[in-house]
Amino acid sequence: MSVKNKQQLTLFALTWPLFIEFFLHMLMGNADTLMLSLYSDNSVAAVGVSNQILSLVIVMFGFIATGTAILVAQNLGAKNTLAAAEISVISIVTNLAFGLILSVAVFFSSRSLLHLMDLPNELMGEADSYLSLVGGFSFVQALIMTAGAILRSYGFTKDAMFVTIGMNLLNIIGNYLFIFGPFGIPVLGVEGVAISTTVSRIIGLVIIMVLLIKRVPQKLEFFKVLKMPYIHLKNLLAIGIPSAGEQLSYNGSQMVITYFITMLGTEALTTRVYASNLMMFIYLFAIAIAQGTQILIGHDMGARRFDDAYKRCLRSLRLGILASLLCALVFATFSKPLLSIFTNNSEILIAGSMLLWLTVILEPGRAFNIVIINSLKATGDVKYPVIIGILSMWGVSVTLSYFLGIHLGWGLIGIWIAFAVDEWLRGILMLRRWQSKAWMKKSFVFTTSEESTKQSA
Repeated sequence: MSVKNKQQLTLFALTWPLFIEFFLHMLMGNADTLMLSLYSDNSVAAVGVSNQILSLVIVMFGFIATGTAILVAQNLGAKNTLAAAEISVISIVTNLAFGLILSVAVFFSSRSLLHLMDLPNELMGEADSYLSLVGGFSFVQALIMTAGAILRSYGFTKDAMFVTIGMNLLNIIGNYLFIFGPFGIPVLGVEGVAISTTVSRIIGLVIIMVLLIKRVPQKLEFFKVLKMPYIHLKNLLAIGIPSAGEQLSYNGSQMVITYFITMLGTEALTTRVYASNLMMFIYLFAIAIAQGTQILIGHDMGARRFDDAYKRCLRSLRLGILASLLCALVFATFSKPLLSIFTNNSEILIAGSMLLWLTVILEPGRAFNIVIINSLKATGDVKYPVIIGILSMWGVSVTLSYFLGIHLGWGLIGIWIAFAVDEWLRGILMLRRWQSKAWMKKSFVFTTSEESTKQSA
């Protein structure tokens, strides 16, 4: 089956499956939180901190997946189908090797990583159990991410969506069995959630790889990977490493801020987990819009439709900001009933509600970053977001979080204010970068003469 034609590659056609996929992906994590909240608030906090570490690992996998999505989309836009297939093979093999190395590292150092987070002793056992198992099989997620990026770049966003639906169903069923213990099944709590998450991902990987082989029109010759052009790997790293640097900086700064929150106590840590889980659904629209826009802009760049790419980003930005603002207002208005799904602790309900009202200010700024940074990545302009991200996340978000939240004693409210300042500052700078049109010269797809000029430069 060939790649979908240009008429089918519209923002709506790409975005609605992306929205459902990301919604269900977030639901997978929230299902763990919701089901564990009926088991123990301490278990929620333990898994929350473990997932903070795992999110950093996922970012490390993401640098190959990000480069893959951009290069495949650009080559498909330029009708270089053979190059797109070769890039797909190289990215899968590279992320498998990298994923295995990181998985082994997390498995053998899980307790040490949790000690670095200054996790309270009462949470250590459950957190270590979860992190060592899910982290030990994290290479599976690396392959799912890469295969999903390839399918989406070819326009088959519904395939990734259906795989995510299946993984969620399996995960929820597994959680139910191991947390509530029906039919005499042993109640395993956090360990059971880890088993359920891992098994559902393994099954999802098998299915998505079958779909990938079926959908890509060129044969994926994995055994010839060493004979494929080195330039593909070089370009993957040239895009992926700086691209991941922005996300790595974000997740690293969030780990430091999580450390600050542990200084406020287990209740504050649990509040942050519940509020953050709800906030994921607020910016879900912006993520789906940004991902769909990235695919289309990648195709535009490959086909040299620069003016279309420029206008597309700005249209998507307006849509993303509006969606984020409306969602934030709805979640803030119904904050206490939503938080009550997870807990009946009155202190957590009050604090979490205040945080969700602050997201009304925070989320439109985040939409700037999500949409424009994805658009810049699609063009190959990846270094600027990294530089600005590092300066703002650490110079503004981390610094202000400590100053307002810890030094001035404003707690989580001070930390949320720091988040908002960081998002808006970076968002405005990203908009100025897009309007400068410097990204027009960053494409990784060239004619023969352009390639020789690029190499000499």
